[in-house]
Amino acid sequence: MTETIKLVSPIDGSVYAERPALDEAAVAKAVSAARSAQVEWANVPLDERISYCLKALDAMKSMNDEIVPEIAWQMGRPVRFGGEYGGVDERTRYMAGIAADALKDIERNERPGFKRYLKRVPLGIVMVIAPWNYPFMTAINTIMPALMAGNVVILKHAAQTLLVGERLAKAFEMAGLPKDVFQNIVLTHAGTEKLLGSGVINHVNFTGSVAGGRAIEKALAGTFASLGLELGGKDPAYVRADADIEYSIENLVDGAFFNAGQCCCGIERIYVHESKYDAFVDGFVDLTSQYKLGDPRDEATTLGPMAQARFAAWVREQTDEALRKGAKANIDTSKFDMNKEGTPYLAPQVLTDVNHQMSVMREESFGPVVGIMKVKDDEEALQFMNDSPYGLTASIWTEDTGAAAEIGDKIETGMVFMNRCDYVDPGLVWTGVKDTGKGAAMSEIGFHNLTRPKAYHFKVEH
Repeated sequence: MTETIKLVSPIDGSVYAERPALDEAAVAKAVSAARSAQVEWANVPLDERISYCLKALDAMKSMNDEIVPEIAWQMGRPVRFGGEYGGVDERTRYMAGIAADALKDIERNERPGFKRYLKRVPLGIVMVIAPWNYPFMTAINTIMPALMAGNVVILKHAAQTLLVGERLAKAFEMAGLPKDVFQNIVLTHAGTEKLLGSGVINHVNFTGSVAGGRAIEKALAGTFASLGLELGGKDPAYVRADADIEYSIENLVDGAFFNAGQCCCGIERIYVHESKYDAFVDGFVDLTSQYKLGDPRDEATTLGPMAQARFAAWVREQTDEALRKGAKANIDTSKFDMNKEGTPYLAPQVLTDVNHQMSVMREESFGPVVGIMKVKDDEEALQFMNDSPYGLTASIWTEDTGAAAEIGDKIETGMVFMNRCDYVDPGLVWTGVKDTGKGAAMSEIGFHNLTRPKAYHFKVEH
């Protein structure tokens, strides 16, 4: 019997979309078609492969007015923020611009009588298992460079954002991409694990939870497929004594609460030098209080619901535990009419008097809550920043670039920001350490992770 994947909207709990999951025979057919298509696709000149990707980008832009409200219905992001096209455009065009250099042959001609060089060749079938929180941008991070590099792509999107995969498939169809070079498929968890364990996939990129990453790695065991994982995060910020407080507050509030806090690199904990602590907390609480929690289809809404009620329940649980242990809640959530137990609608919360014995300061929240701690110096801040099982990004707020670099060298993280946060720069590698995962996306390193090196050693004089 065919299983159905249902997308339940956080707006009102209705089933917004449902699709049948592929059975084993349909999956086998899709993989076989992808394998056949890859042989021809790899022989298409690079500039033509890039052209298809840029045409698909234009197609996505043409659909953006339809996509924005779809995102609101699927995962709750307010329409006022306009979707994800800006980030998709920036990342795609950057990777297109560096593709020729990143993928070019490397000559080794210092030995007379020999021709020696390295090529970057495609891996084959790349499977992207994409998340719901930034459903277009996270998928594009791998899809576009994978296709440019000569791979074919099979996308399995999160159930919460089923329609995103269909939009991407439509964009590539509008671009005239050869058949089966990109395929969007709908699978159950069990079906996904079976496909991964079959050994027919050459590379997998997964963005999601730590538990999900472990399941993916286990499913792939023994297949020798390469794997990229972007998993959990508990990204810290440190506000030094010399920081511009107003600027720090404005940016860190946005970094903590944009997308209802459902950002891989969102700010989840803040450490503030004792000399600036009171002023920072007062300003941070005041600005946070100005959010409008409501229906994401309303242009006035600045904070939409979380994607699922169970995600909001976890954040409520973390907050309640912190309060039981002595934390102080600085936001009167009763002033947010839509904030209701048992629903995905959750008011923002700012906690002080927190410590690292509280879950909210060490375990991923992935929601609209942030804890703020006072620290006496850089050394204490660094100790707390590293007291986490995760390491995706960390931000330092200071006017001293040298100090930021020195502190950054000691932070266990994939990226260090100074005076900004919550941003993926396509020119810099996107990677993490510890339980945040492994592998890398973006920059020339992203291309290297989607290809394999092949060596040529010719003796031309004998």
